[in-house]
Amino acid sequence: MTDKSVEKTTTSNQLVGKDGRTTIADTVVSKIAGIAAREVSGVYALGGGAARAVGALRERIPGSSTNHSQGVSVEVGERQAAVDVQLVAEYGVSLADLASGIRRNVIASIERMTGLEVTEVNIEIQDVHLETEENTEDTSSEPRVK
Repeated sequence: MTDKSVEKTTTSNQLVGKDGRTTIADTVVSKIAGIAAREVSGVYALGGGAARAVGALRERIPGSSTNHSQGVSVEVGERQAAVDVQLVAEYGVSLADLASGIRRNVIASIERMTGLEVTEVNIEIQDVHLETEENTEDTSSEPRVK
């Protein structure tokens, strides 16, 4: 046995043991990561432009559900997981603090729920959301002067 396997937490050791093996699917880990990332204040949306457009269309279909793993990709092994998150941040939020908060929340959620050790959480901030972007269409039809 190597020194690293001795250092593993008891929950990680419970995934592979003498009584059998527990396999956790990539989709499970990506959903957990997506929900955990959305919980952090300052996250406007997850995913790049194309993923958000497809997600918006999907949500308009009656009976469809929200894709909680949108903008999240994972690599899951027997005892470890690595996570990549793409997101749009709210304007005015410290991006370094946002990334740190997302990283903490994603790691804590995955490790608590699955017992997997999270080796890394890479965060790609693709855009910053401005409130004025949504309001420009509403005010453009009104005349500026009377």
